[in-house]
Order: sequence, then C-alpha cells, then structure tokens
Amino acid sequence: MTRSPAAPGAGVPPHRALMPLLAVSAFAVAGTIHYQTPSLAAISAAFDADAAAAGWVPTLSFAGLLAGNLFLVPLGDRLDKRRLILGELAVLVLALIAMAAAPSIAALAAASFVVGVCSSLPQLFVPIVTELAPPERRGRTVGTLLTALFVGILFARISGGLIAEHLGWRWNYVLSAAMVLALAPVLSARLPPMPARSRLGYGTLMWSIARLLAAHRQLQRVAAIQFLLGLCYGGFWATVAPMLAAFHHVGPLEAGLMGIPGAAGILVARPAGRWMDRSGAGPVVATGVAIVCAGWTAFSFSALSILAVVAGAMLLDCGLRTAMVANQTLVNAAVPEARSRANTIFATHVWAGNASGALLASGAFARFGWSAVCAVALSAAALALLIQLCAARGTPTAPAPRR
Repeated sequence: MTRSPAAPGAGVPPHRALMPLLAVSAFAVAGTIHYQTPSLAAISAAFDADAAAAGWVPTLSFAGLLAGNLFLVPLGDRLDKRRLILGELAVLVLALIAMAAAPSIAALAAASFVVGVCSSLPQLFVPIVTELAPPERRGRTVGTLLTALFVGILFARISGGLIAEHLGWRWNYVLSAAMVLALAPVLSARLPPMPARSRLGYGTLMWSIARLLAAHRQLQRVAAIQFLLGLCYGGFWATVAPMLAAFHHVGPLEAGLMGIPGAAGILVARPAGRWMDRSGAGPVVATGVAIVCAGWTAFSFSALSILAVVAGAMLLDCGLRTAMVANQTLVNAAVPEARSRANTIFATHVWAGNASGALLASGAFARFGWSAVCAVALSAAALALLIQLCAARGTPTAPAPRR
C-alpha cells in the first residue's frame, strides 16, 4: 500500500506530523453537540419553551450524529477524505452560526440536527491516522485521537454552563464556530490528498456496509460488544440525575459535576492503545469490559453512599474507553480497503447502544427502581464479556518467539 505524503517537514513520520492538528480538530468538533447539555434551562427561558420543546435540541443533535455516522462517514471510502472533511467543516460553521442566531426553538433544533450530522467528522480522522501510522503504533495513535475527542466533550459540558451563565447561551455557538473556522485553513494546507478506495455508487456503497458486516466475524463481535457497552453507558447517563435526587437529594448542578469523575477514561485511552500495540486487542477489550462490570457493581451500592456513584462513574468510563480504543483500532486494521465503512459500523453500534440504553434504563428506573437499572446494565456487560472470552478461546495463540 502506498501512503499519501503528508505536507509537514521531511523526516517526520506522517502520522506524527498530522496528529496535533487532527487531535485539536477532534477536540473542537466533538464538543459542538455538547454545549447544549448545561444550557437547556437557559434556552427554555429564552424562548419561553417547556422542557419537552427544548428537549428537541439534544434529541435532534444526537439523531444528526447518528445520521452522519451512517450516511456520510462511508463516503470516506468513495471520495477524497480531504475534500469531504473541508466540505463538512464549512457546513458545520454555517450551522453553528445558525444556532447562535436562531429566532425560535424550532430553528435552533433544526440547526442542531445539521451540527450533529457534521460532528461525525472525527470518524473520518480515525481512518486517516490508522492509514498513516505504522502497524506497531496504530493503537496508541488511535488512543491519542480518541483522548482529544473525549476531552472535547468534557470541555464542552463544563464550559457550556459557564459561558451560558456569564455571557449567554448563544455565545457557546459563536465561540464554537470561531474555533472550527480557525481550523479550516490549517486543515486545508496540511491535510494530504486521500484518494478514494472504492468506485462504488452511493447506493451500492451503503449496501456494502451490510455485506461487510456479514462477511467479517471480527466486525460482528466488535459491533455486538460496543452495542452492549453502549447500553451500559447510555443507561447510566439517562438515569444518574433522578437516581441522585432520589437517594441523596442533590440537584442538577451536582449531577452535572458527575461528568468530571465520569471522564476518567481520558487518562486510560492512550495507555490502552500502547497495550494493544504490544498484546493485541483481545486482553485489552476483555479488561475494559471487566472494568465496566466492576463499575456497575459499584453502582449497585449507590443508595448507601454517593462515593459508590463516583467510583462507578470512573470505572464505567475507564472500562468503556479501554475497550473502545482497542476495538476501533481493530476494525480499522481488519478491513484496510473499507476503513470508513468499518468506522460507520463501529460508531453506529456505539450510538445505537447509547440510545437503547437510555430508553431501557429510563423505563426500568421508572417502573422498578435503581436495582433494575443495575440488573439490566450488569447483564449487558456480562454478555459482552462472555462474547469476548469465547472469541479469545477460539483464537489460536501465536507461539512465543525463540530467543
């Protein structure tokens, strides 16, 4: 395979030359759909809208992200990724400006859908760094990129509330648009051409995603595990606020601060990638899933102490990010001729799991209480661990090298 040259200076490996730029870009883009999380009350007040109407803003932004992963990311195999990225960035800036200037809640929600679609951009960055990085460094490279993405989400959740309180919620989108706009000329100058790997028409390209999933058992296993882990993650964040209110009588501010220990995975993403480079994906994924099981075991003691919630949030995020780094590196290496479509499969199952987990956990909490939520999530995590262990048992162990 011939790698496309990178623009930066001679002698610098292409993946290292581009990583700072792509990491900053992932940071800026990932946060675009998360500024609204702490700002929904201010948005409701600005438009004199109730919670149900304001809820369409996050609903449509996350729906847009799912649509972008499903319908735009596969085009990375059909088109030059550089042109696709720059085109999406232009639309993203316009959509953020439209959110900042929205005259009604309906206009704001519609613009949030477009922002969500374009916020799938980091899934185009992953195939680029995977293609440019040497095989022995792919894990840590993907881990670095995902760390930047996770930090971007955390930054948006924390800064969104501060900006909304002191400057007004519209400034979140003004500043976000400015960040993305500043990146556009740098990406235009530094991104190398990334020629298409497929000449399939769009309809055939989309159908090929299903065929790709049917043909690769590794992709099927990764998709199943990430969906089940998504159930665990989405279920927690959909129910943590009412659970804390019921058990410990805390309000939205304290529930929002749970995002800080719940972002502990930022610290393990890159080490998980280095571990995968040394040992392969199997033990890293199994460990990550086992940590998720431990997190939900800690959550089962939430009624006794809020410290159990803090510990569980840290374990949940560490376990999820550990498994995610290894699995996403694996799917990019498994089908090098269709990396964008493989990332579509990966991201779609992650977000479908998050949405399904939120739905299941919310219903379980309303009808049966927190114990039912823990039972659902622990069952999902245990099934994911069983799938991974069965796969590892069926994989022959490579002989140790002779010394």
